[in-house]
Amino acid sequence: METDTEAYAVGGHVKWFDPTKGFGFILAEDGGADILLHANVLRNFGQSSVADGTGIEVMVVRTERGLQAIEVLSVEQGAAHAPSGLSDFAEFDAEKLANAPIQPARVKWFDKAKGFGFANVFGDSADVFVHIEVLRLAGLADLLPGEAIALRAVEGKRGLMAAEVLPWESAVSRS
Repeated sequence: METDTEAYAVGGHVKWFDPTKGFGFILAEDGGADILLHANVLRNFGQSSVADGTGIEVMVVRTERGLQAIEVLSVEQGAAHAPSGLSDFAEFDAEKLANAPIQPARVKWFDKAKGFGFANVFGDSADVFVHIEVLRLAGLADLLPGEAIALRAVEGKRGLMAAEVLPWESAVSRS
């Protein structure tokens, strides 16, 4: 496949992404043709999925088959605050949530259809509940078993809960 070697940065929003199919498309802010986003490019950024409508910035090249992302530069992250629609977070102080430490973790399991799953902080066997709304705030649509992530965990009414999920590199660069 022949490509134009002149890569350039493009900002836009995810039109759709299907981790099962292994690809999706981005709509550029300035319009134009859809941009192919392959799962491997997203994985190189440290994520296995991205939610529809999420803001994203990528490096793009033109190929024989159209525009293709070759590198993810950034994915819009939600603010560290109580996720709306989750009553368990209503009693928490937003500043306390934002100041919880960022910890490296591994996904135990996540069921998108059920809307939740569990992760374990590295070095700790305690389960951390992860709700799909927390993922959406992070610009994620799904998590895979064994996937490395970073999270802010708080003690809730029913145990440890993820208040924020981030790319795993965040545990090293922001903690």
